[in-house]
Amino acid sequence: MIKNRIKRTLSIIVLCAMVATLCSCSLPAKNDKGYTKNGFYLDTIITITLYCDDAKEQINNCFKIAEKYDNLLSRTKENSDVSRINNAHTEFVAVDNDTVDIINQGIYYGDLSNGAFDITIGRLTSLWDIQNRTIPPTEVEINDTLGFTYKNIEINGNNVRLLSDKEMLDLGGIAKGYIADKIREYLLSQGINEGVINLGGNVVCLDKKNGKTEYNIGIQKPFDESGQPLCSVSVYNKSIVTSGDYQRYFEYNGVKYHHILDVNTGYPVNNELDSVTIICDSSTAGDALSTIAFSYGLDKGKAFIEALPDTEAIFVTKDGKIINTPNVPINSK
Repeated sequence: MIKNRIKRTLSIIVLCAMVATLCSCSLPAKNDKGYTKNGFYLDTIITITLYCDDAKEQINNCFKIAEKYDNLLSRTKENSDVSRINNAHTEFVAVDNDTVDIINQGIYYGDLSNGAFDITIGRLTSLWDIQNRTIPPTEVEINDTLGFTYKNIEINGNNVRLLSDKEMLDLGGIAKGYIADKIREYLLSQGINEGVINLGGNVVCLDKKNGKTEYNIGIQKPFDESGQPLCSVSVYNKSIVTSGDYQRYFEYNGVKYHHILDVNTGYPVNNELDSVTIICDSSTAGDALSTIAFSYGLDKGKAFIEALPDTEAIFVTKDGKIINTPNVPINSK
């Protein structure tokens, strides 16, 4: 049975990114809880709350930034940079500076993970189409999509091409984090340094509210829609990103098929984990690292994260255990 996409998106916002001080409204409003605005971009619900005297113009501009990057980086929008590259059949395409930047970052995380993170996975993700499928693809169909590699991306200045038809760009594993970082960068340039940016579970917390109050972020209990977080962390000036098998999936013959795909087998990653949450300075990094660590599994994933500077993780196993790296600021369970 396919879970309702909007219901699941709301669940991610309420549970994965529970911020105790947030209010909710569809248009900018100012009260003791700040300016808050919601919108739908990047196939998810975005919520931004800012704490300052006057943020109406800036909060609206945040959503213009989200729209700009959605139009550049979406795999499904016909005229996006990503779609034009995918449809060029190995020919160079001139693209925006930021498109080149995020592709380069995708290549970096491909190298860092020895290929476990691969932004040319688009044919495989299109085949699975987790949000709309009711039955899994056949083994023949899956095998036909394999053989792609991010190493077949060629960049020459602002021109990008794919070297074979096996590759199709899909920046879904990194785009929300990248856009969250761009929104944070804009807000800081405007002198706004208190608030929370939530792109469908990719959460960026700015500086302490009123210079003293950290943000209490809830980590969702996988497959639970009650609204009760599994645990929470108190942070500021940090990004919190979760990847999990409960976020997007369908069920067929008693088996859950989720959206985090193994680039080697072509099937959803199958290990002891339900979710990985990354806490670090960059939402772009958190987005990629949460996918990598989930794909690696508990032992390898934990060792991988512990080897990185200024990066922490919370692993949730299928039997409900919480296992974290040494310096995670967990404050309740």
